[in-house]
Amino acid sequence: MGSEALNMQAFKALEADACSYSYSFPAVLSLARGSIMLTDEGRKVIDFLSGAGALNYGHNNQGIKDAIVEYLGSDAVVHGLDMATPAKLKFMETFSTAILRERGLQYRFQFPGPTGANAVEAALKLACKVTGRQNIISFAHGYGMSLGVIAAGGNRFYRTATGLRLFGATFMPYDGYFGPAVDTADYLRNALLDKSSGIDPPAAILVETVQWEGGVNAARKEWLRSIQAIAKDAGALFIVDDVQVGCGRTGEFFSFEFAGLTPDIVAMSNSLSGYGLPLSILLIKEGLDGGRPIERIDTFQGNNLTLVSATAAIDIYWRSRTFSNGVQRMGELMRNRLEAIASKHGNSFAVRGRGMALGFDCQFPGLADATTHKAFHKGLIVARCGPDDRIVKFSPALTIDLETLNQGLEIFEESLAETLEYDESVS
Repeated sequence: MGSEALNMQAFKALEADACSYSYSFPAVLSLARGSIMLTDEGRKVIDFLSGAGALNYGHNNQGIKDAIVEYLGSDAVVHGLDMATPAKLKFMETFSTAILRERGLQYRFQFPGPTGANAVEAALKLACKVTGRQNIISFAHGYGMSLGVIAAGGNRFYRTATGLRLFGATFMPYDGYFGPAVDTADYLRNALLDKSSGIDPPAAILVETVQWEGGVNAARKEWLRSIQAIAKDAGALFIVDDVQVGCGRTGEFFSFEFAGLTPDIVAMSNSLSGYGLPLSILLIKEGLDGGRPIERIDTFQGNNLTLVSATAAIDIYWRSRTFSNGVQRMGELMRNRLEAIASKHGNSFAVRGRGMALGFDCQFPGLADATTHKAFHKGLIVARCGPDDRIVKFSPALTIDLETLNQGLEIFEESLAETLEYDESVS
């Protein structure tokens, strides 16, 4: 037995069974830079997972690292609860000028706990307080991981895993849920207008413009605009969950820019810090933040080190349209390559998503599972999502070079072909 297998046995002996990724990628990953990770045995692995969307700028990004190291060396405040610090002020000013003002947007900042779940939870609490209502409209295949957010998430696995009864959410079909012939926005509007539908007036409508864990389902701009209008007509807050596909993943900084939306609240996290450090924010329209401070206190809100790294990420990548344009071009190359792979193997496969948030529908969970496992042993980390985990999701670093991207896609294509060949040989 090799040292890698022995080390994994040691982890299994010490770590609780609740872990997930270590079972999918059974190796000890010791070093990482950009889009490349190294196991403790020195094996190179291309990373198409990017920390579940927390590493849009790659592992150990040098420019962001320099800002972190300089800040740590200065003895400036790292943990300051929600007190005023120069790091917090600089982040808010930088975000306001480089991101919001450039897009004609104006929001106030709230720093909840450090995770995306904390951000969405805080958004839902705020919506209920502002409107005096309790119901949340969410969508089938929506994602959530804390109790309140799970209640508004459509994933049965996570909902049943709590062991508790969950209340407070009404689920509606997402765009395309019934196929192209049914406009699910009209379905929602009619349900809210019908006083006998059994649906309580909502405090908020919570939507992901691309359902990432739900299967890389990308909503059309017309549908999103309709949902925003329905929220306004219903007296509900329109909340966009940009935790997983924000910070440039779809090609623009916000995933809702392409539709011209102006959400009442935007929840952000994952790649916000730019370095994989935990940070989340709520962007809240003026006049909506009416809560007393103690209602949303958290020990780790807006950690200053993460604010420094987030500021550096904006300064390096978002001061012009150059980076965004590059992400969109790379996304088109990825989609073209994946669609070519899909068509090569018949009409059963499909590619979905936007920008560099793409999914390959294998139709069968066993095929997706076998393909991703084979890919890992060939040197590619790529994960699954969606109904029965049948979607292979692609989220390489936005900074990945073309050669590495092509190498990773070649490994995926080889892995898929070998898996299909094996299935045919045993059928």
